[in-house]
Amino acid sequence: MNAVANRNERKDRNVEPVEEQVWFSPEVNIFETPEGYMLEGEMPGVTRDGLEITLEGNTLTIVGHRDEADFGANPVYRESRAGSFRRVFELDPAIDTSKINAKVGQGVLKLHLPKAEKVKPRKIQVTD
Repeated sequence: MNAVANRNERKDRNVEPVEEQVWFSPEVNIFETPEGYMLEGEMPGVTRDGLEITLEGNTLTIVGHRDEADFGANPVYRESRAGSFRRVFELDPAIDTSKINAKVGQGVLKLHLPKAEKVKPRKIQVTD
Protein backbone atom coordinates (compact mmCIF):
# COMPACT_ATOMS: atom_id res chain seq x y z
CA MET A 1 0.00 0.00 0.00
CA ASN A 2 1.25 3.53 -0.70
CA ALA A 3 0.99 6.56 1.61
CA VAL A 4 -2.06 8.00 -0.14
CA ALA A 5 -4.00 4.81 0.35
CA ASN A 6 -3.04 4.79 4.04
CA ARG A 7 -4.37 8.33 4.51
CA ASN A 8 -7.62 7.44 2.78
CA GLU A 9 -7.94 4.33 4.90
CA ARG A 10 -7.58 6.42 8.08
CA LYS A 11 -10.15 8.89 6.77
CA ASP A 12 -12.61 6.05 6.21
CA ARG A 13 -12.26 5.11 9.88
CA ASN A 14 -13.92 8.41 10.87
CA VAL A 15 -10.77 9.89 12.32
CA GLU A 16 -11.25 13.56 13.16
CA PRO A 17 -9.47 15.77 10.57
CA VAL A 18 -6.88 18.17 11.90
CA GLU A 19 -8.28 21.72 11.87
CA GLU A 20 -6.31 23.93 9.52
CA GLN A 21 -5.31 27.44 10.68
CA VAL A 22 -7.30 30.13 8.87
CA TRP A 23 -5.55 33.50 8.51
CA PHE A 24 -6.93 36.92 7.74
CA SER A 25 -4.66 39.03 5.55
CA PRO A 26 -4.52 42.56 6.95
CA GLU A 27 -4.75 45.42 4.50
CA VAL A 28 -1.60 47.55 4.47
CA ASN A 29 -0.40 50.89 3.18
CA ILE A 30 3.30 51.49 2.56
CA PHE A 31 4.79 54.97 2.27
CA GLU A 32 8.34 56.02 1.35
CA THR A 33 10.20 58.96 2.88
CA PRO A 34 13.83 59.99 2.40
CA GLU A 35 14.61 58.26 5.73
CA GLY A 36 12.80 54.98 5.09
CA TYR A 37 9.43 53.34 4.74
CA MET A 38 6.31 53.40 6.88
CA LEU A 39 4.01 50.40 6.84
CA GLU A 40 0.50 50.68 8.29
CA GLY A 41 -1.48 47.48 8.76
CA GLU A 42 -5.14 47.32 9.73
CA MET A 43 -5.62 44.72 12.45
CA PRO A 44 -8.83 45.56 14.33
CA GLY A 45 -9.07 44.11 17.81
CA VAL A 46 -5.38 43.15 17.98
CA THR A 47 -3.52 44.46 21.02
CA ARG A 48 0.20 44.63 21.67
CA ASP A 49 -0.01 41.36 23.60
CA GLY A 50 -1.67 39.63 20.65
CA LEU A 51 0.96 40.77 18.16
CA GLU A 52 4.15 39.04 17.05
CA ILE A 53 6.58 40.47 14.50
CA THR A 54 9.56 38.38 13.46
CA LEU A 55 12.46 38.97 11.12
CA GLU A 56 14.35 36.06 9.60
CA GLY A 57 16.94 37.14 7.07
CA ASN A 58 15.07 39.69 4.96
CA THR A 59 11.65 38.13 5.60
CA LEU A 60 9.38 40.10 7.92
CA THR A 61 6.37 38.21 9.29
CA ILE A 62 3.51 39.92 11.11
CA VAL A 63 1.09 37.79 13.11
CA GLY A 64 -1.74 39.18 15.21
CA HIS A 65 -4.49 37.45 17.14
CA ARG A 66 -7.82 38.87 18.20
CA ASP A 67 -10.09 37.15 20.69
CA GLU A 68 -13.84 36.92 20.51
CA ALA A 69 -15.46 39.97 22.15
CA ASP A 70 -17.52 39.04 25.20
CA PHE A 71 -20.55 41.29 25.57
CA GLY A 72 -22.26 38.98 28.04
CA ALA A 73 -25.03 38.29 25.51
CA ASN A 74 -25.77 35.95 22.61
CA PRO A 75 -24.88 37.39 19.22
CA VAL A 76 -27.84 38.04 16.94
CA TYR A 77 -25.81 39.06 13.89
CA ARG A 78 -22.05 38.99 13.43
CA GLU A 79 -19.75 40.05 10.58
CA SER A 80 -16.45 40.00 12.46
CA ARG A 81 -15.03 37.06 14.33
CA ALA A 82 -12.06 36.04 16.40
CA GLY A 83 -9.05 34.90 14.46
CA SER A 84 -5.50 35.55 13.45
CA PHE A 85 -3.94 37.94 10.99
CA ARG A 86 -0.78 37.07 9.07
CA ARG A 87 1.22 38.92 6.45
CA VAL A 88 4.74 38.25 5.15
CA PHE A 89 7.02 40.76 3.41
CA GLU A 90 10.38 40.39 1.71
CA LEU A 91 12.45 43.42 2.71
CA ASP A 92 14.84 45.26 0.43
CA PRO A 93 18.46 44.87 1.55
CA ALA A 94 18.62 48.70 1.69
CA ILE A 95 16.50 48.61 4.89
CA ASP A 96 18.43 48.77 8.15
CA THR A 97 16.72 45.83 9.86
CA SER A 98 18.47 46.53 13.18
CA LYS A 99 16.51 49.79 13.54
CA ILE A 100 12.97 48.64 12.69
CA ASN A 101 10.40 49.71 15.28
CA ALA A 102 6.69 49.05 15.69
CA LYS A 103 3.69 50.63 17.41
CA VAL A 104 0.09 49.51 17.60
CA GLY A 105 -2.92 51.60 18.53
CA GLN A 106 -6.62 51.60 17.73
CA GLY A 107 -6.27 48.52 15.56
CA VAL A 108 -3.51 49.95 13.37
CA LEU A 109 0.05 48.60 13.36
CA LYS A 110 2.71 51.12 12.33
CA LEU A 111 6.15 49.84 11.37
CA HIS A 112 9.03 52.19 10.67
CA LEU A 113 11.53 50.59 8.29
CA PRO A 114 14.55 52.92 8.12
CA LYS A 115 16.86 52.97 5.13
CA ALA A 116 20.50 52.13 5.72
CA GLU A 117 22.72 55.21 5.89
CA LYS A 118 24.50 54.19 2.68
CA VAL A 119 21.30 54.51 0.61
CA LYS A 120 19.79 57.63 2.18
CA PRO A 121 19.94 60.75 0.03
CA ARG A 122 22.60 63.13 1.23
CA LYS A 123 23.97 66.46 0.22
CA ILE A 124 27.58 66.55 -0.91
CA GLN A 125 29.54 69.58 0.12
CA VAL A 126 31.40 71.26 -2.73
CA THR A 127 34.80 72.70 -1.85
CA ASP A 128 37.27 74.89 -3.74
